[in-house]
Amino acid sequence: MPGYGVGRPDEGTGLLPWRWAEEKLVASHDYWIVSVGPDGSPHAMPVWGVWDRGALFFSSGGRSRKVRNLTADPRCVVTIADTTDPVVIEGTAHIVRDLRALTRVIGLVNAKYSTSYDVEFLDPEVNATVRVTPRRGFGLIQDDFSGSPTRWRFD
Repeated sequence: MPGYGVGRPDEGTGLLPWRWAEEKLVASHDYWIVSVGPDGSPHAMPVWGVWDRGALFFSSGGRSRKVRNLTADPRCVVTIADTTDPVVIEGTAHIVRDLRALTRVIGLVNAKYSTSYDVEFLDPEVNATVRVTPRRGFGLIQDDFSGSPTRWRFD
């Protein structure tokens, strides 16, 4: 993190393990999704979601701005709501249509948010279920701002 006076990877807390970031991604109640509009402008919106098997899943109206943006340009940013010890993911979004995957996602949503939605809630003709796969990630612990910043890269 040039310019911030951040130490070497072996100073302070040191590099954070990916497991730390995943725990934060699983535990977060809300997520911010940033997509790119047709004119190149950013669009940010909060969503409920679930982190499962290395990706974030969330749903939104099929005609919502974020879904239209992600359909046209799947590049996006996801952040957890915690700005004290943040996790930020740069990723690629894909619309999920597979019934088995949708059934799994709705089960995870119901367990996390104490809801009782049927899988029909995720009907792809009405609501888009989006899977965001990370390409890069970033996290840090505020109490060790100079010793904990960590960047992850994924294939």
